[in-house]
Amino acid sequence: MGVTGTGHTGVMTDSISAETPSTSLRCFGGDDPLYAAYHDEEWGLPVHGDAALFERIVLEGMQSGLSWLTILRKREAFREAFAGFDPHTVAAFDDDDFTRLMADAGIVRNRLKVQAAITNARAVVALQESGSSLDELFWSFAPAPRAAPPADWSEVPASTPESVALAKALKKAGFVFVGPTTMYAAMQACGLVDDHIAGCVARR
Repeated sequence: MGVTGTGHTGVMTDSISAETPSTSLRCFGGDDPLYAAYHDEEWGLPVHGDAALFERIVLEGMQSGLSWLTILRKREAFREAFAGFDPHTVAAFDDDDFTRLMADAGIVRNRLKVQAAITNARAVVALQESGSSLDELFWSFAPAPRAAPPADWSEVPASTPESVALAKALKKAGFVFVGPTTMYAAMQACGLVDDHIAGCVARR
């Protein structure tokens, strides 16, 4: 759920068609009510809590190769299929759960992505059992605020040194499907950075 200068990452490297503030004052999402609501009310606001961050990481991984709007439209189905993204519940999923997920037309039925979600839930639980948390790890890579907002999407990167370091730390902790570009999208979506472009109605 991110958006970047190379597509939608940030609007996320893969999907969004961004509109410029000069025409709509909304940097993406103005062509669809669900997308616009996500832009206005969620993208770029701080997200805390292991379950909430786990959800964002899973959905960012699921989005790879697809449009973010597709993921938004399936979001409630994902929440139902993955037990509200409770890490402990998903970490305990077994072969029967995997089969159930692969038969669920409401979600993205990609074997590697579904298995990654279960693997990442187990990584979240392992962090908690070690006395840490996904929240603590994730937010430790928040960069200093930008000196000025990006003028347009050409100034929004696909990844940053912080997202590279975050991806490396998550992989070390047992997470998968967490490359630097995907993690920068997650950083954008979860408010670690504010990449709403200058003049955007949601710029805070």
